[in-house]
Amino acid sequence: MGSGGLELPPGGEGHEGSGSTDVPPGAVSLARPMGAGSIGPELDWDAGAWREVRTRAQRAGRAYIWLNLVEQRLRSVVAAVLRPVYEPVHGDDWVVAAAGPAGQEWVQRAVAVREVSRRKGYLLDPADDNVLSFLTLPQLRELMVQHWPCFEPYFDERRDLELALDELEVTRNVVSRNRALSEAVLNQAERASARLLELLGAAGDVPSAGRLPVDAVENLVGDRYADVVAVHSDRVRLMGQFPAEDLFGGARRLDAIGIGLNLLVQNFSGRRLVRLAESGCRVRLLFLNPASSAVKRRERELGMKRGELARSVEMNILHMRRVRSRLRDPGAFEIQVYDETPRFTAYLVDGDGTDGIAVVQSYLRGARGMESPVLVLRGGSRVVTSDQSGDSGLFPTYREEFELAWADSRPVS
Repeated sequence: MGSGGLELPPGGEGHEGSGSTDVPPGAVSLARPMGAGSIGPELDWDAGAWREVRTRAQRAGRAYIWLNLVEQRLRSVVAAVLRPVYEPVHGDDWVVAAAGPAGQEWVQRAVAVREVSRRKGYLLDPADDNVLSFLTLPQLRELMVQHWPCFEPYFDERRDLELALDELEVTRNVVSRNRALSEAVLNQAERASARLLELLGAAGDVPSAGRLPVDAVENLVGDRYADVVAVHSDRVRLMGQFPAEDLFGGARRLDAIGIGLNLLVQNFSGRRLVRLAESGCRVRLLFLNPASSAVKRRERELGMKRGELARSVEMNILHMRRVRSRLRDPGAFEIQVYDETPRFTAYLVDGDGTDGIAVVQSYLRGARGMESPVLVLRGGSRVVTSDQSGDSGLFPTYREEFELAWADSRPVS
């Protein structure tokens, strides 16, 4: 007899499958269980499905980090401005008092959620045991709007703040319901979040942020990868996301070592180099000597015709000499050559300060520089300091290698 008062059919052989007709009146017929093999194809995900899920998770994760940063910052700003106004009179209920009659419904809901979290042990950090921690982004915004005269002295334009918050609403709604987030909406959310953090006085304090903006994910997990902020499979993909103008433009110091330095010579015009040097940038370029045996070995590795690479390097050096000849202070534009086996190419921009950027490639036996993997490094201190602070990253290593090679090289007249 089943739990609902209906009789289940007996489990004997005569009642297995759909072919049996000997079922008592009022009994419930049970479907024959499917074998494990018949379930698999319907539940399994193919490679395409896994790629789609991974993409969705990556986008949602990035968006969540940005939203989390904005919400925490906005909560801090609201507390800093409104708590001194309401807490002296209302004590711990200052958020309820600040919400007033217009916000009574949503603030009481936040109070109720806080009580439930207390009872169930969801409050893991005592610092979160307050009503403000349970307000959502729109509710924090509402507090600012209601008390705008209190916030006005700290912000230039209320409209900019509200427009940035409006742009985040779609993303917040999608992320909170774990729905698909398009790349366009994610990009919009990242721009709006960065703008909001800037408006709220929490812009990145890394000096190189103007050339290579600090990423939200880098802010949180930057120490995991030392000072490597980007990896590209080849130089084409690097330049698609980080053009030569963004890398070299506005530099105050440029040190480069490699074979032919094509990333600089062929992608940054001589006219721009002249203007850069005349504006005060000091340049040191270190080429592989086109007459050295190392060039001949590299030609054989790459399967090039004899003298082909040597002529290419020589042409690049001649081009840089012409640039130097047009400067009022040629001493600020130094060109030297070395004869050792080339191990890597590196472009160190502003490497003498805390806001340096470096683009580094190792030489592979059968791949030209355009085809080799690229690392982008951020100089100075790391964005996030881990407990193992002894690891200072890769930037100083390549900077030291450049200085050693420069000391052992000779100038080009």
